[in-house]
Amino acid sequence: MVRKKIGVVFGTRPEAIKMAPVIHTLKQFSAEFEVVVIVSAQHREMLDQVLDVFDIEPDYDLDIMKPNQSLSHITADVLKGLEEIFIKEACDMILVHGDTTTSFSAALAAYYQRIPVAHVEAGLRTYDKSFPFPEEVNRQMIDNIADLYFAPTKQAQANLLQENKPVDAITVTGNTAIDALAYTKEMQQSHPVLELVPEDKPVILLTMHRRENFGEPMKQVFTVINRLTAEFDELNVIMPVHLNPNVQQLVAEHLANNEHVHLCDPLSVEVFHQLMAKATVILTDSGGLQEEAPALDIPVLVLRDTTERPEGIEAGTLKLVGTHPETVYAETKQLLTDRASYERMAQAKNPYGDGHASERIVAVLREFFQDKNRQEGYDE
Repeated sequence: MVRKKIGVVFGTRPEAIKMAPVIHTLKQFSAEFEVVVIVSAQHREMLDQVLDVFDIEPDYDLDIMKPNQSLSHITADVLKGLEEIFIKEACDMILVHGDTTTSFSAALAAYYQRIPVAHVEAGLRTYDKSFPFPEEVNRQMIDNIADLYFAPTKQAQANLLQENKPVDAITVTGNTAIDALAYTKEMQQSHPVLELVPEDKPVILLTMHRRENFGEPMKQVFTVINRLTAEFDELNVIMPVHLNPNVQQLVAEHLANNEHVHLCDPLSVEVFHQLMAKATVILTDSGGLQEEAPALDIPVLVLRDTTERPEGIEAGTLKLVGTHPETVYAETKQLLTDRASYERMAQAKNPYGDGHASERIVAVLREFFQDKNRQEGYDE
């Protein structure tokens, strides 16, 4: 069998976390695959943390991150940088993940070079172009380019089928975030932030970073945090603060002087996963946390008006609360005070996979190229 060259492209921390298990699984089949890892470094510092944890050394680093870079600049820089690499490497397939601007640009660059594209975490939808922005349009455009679709859930598969994607090109794999979580759970790390979590007192883990929550929505949530910590003396809130200046400024203005709120820089993935496991409740606008927290039996209140992960809502592991202060306050207080409500969410079944998604993805890739080799007359 002729060895196939697989280009894996990503640029942000969440992508790196979710693609790391796929990269490691591909490398177990080194007789069949040569893996070329390409990063855009759309998020430089936070990406490097993940690469270190998962021991991944990129073959190419576009290093595009600039202060206040626009989406147009990211798209143009990634397209230009990848064109040269794709021509040089002559990859047989490009793997992209999710919905970032890097992933969309990589899929488009591959299409321009007539290289097949496989989309990990395909089929997620809100069907609202503005929420999340620009991710919803990014992932729809990627799925219009892709040749193979790795859908994390049956709902994602149904979305793709409704859009007339070929049924034989879609595989329900589970989410690779659960694979990554299984890896990091085995690591025992010490970190000052972990010592802030008391064993017998309630802890809220708070994260916010989405563009649509900049400004007033964040202010509203931070007001609720101040209200809750004033009402519950034993409550602690831990917030790893995203490096985006829009987030940093609002956090400094509204939370920095609250002694019950512990602010820290973004954490390495294994420390963050351990912090998640210690939390009582998670408030977040993150997509990845909606998948990871249910695997740890932690209730999640989603600080968004829509989610592309409805499976968690239906299963009861997540609750969509938006950013209206009275709603966020009421739902959080209920989880802090009503044991039955808390247990219903904590004990709901995780709908996002069993930790073997990357194995299913690589099995499909092996089958894809074996079939292709037979069609082209190669000797296996």
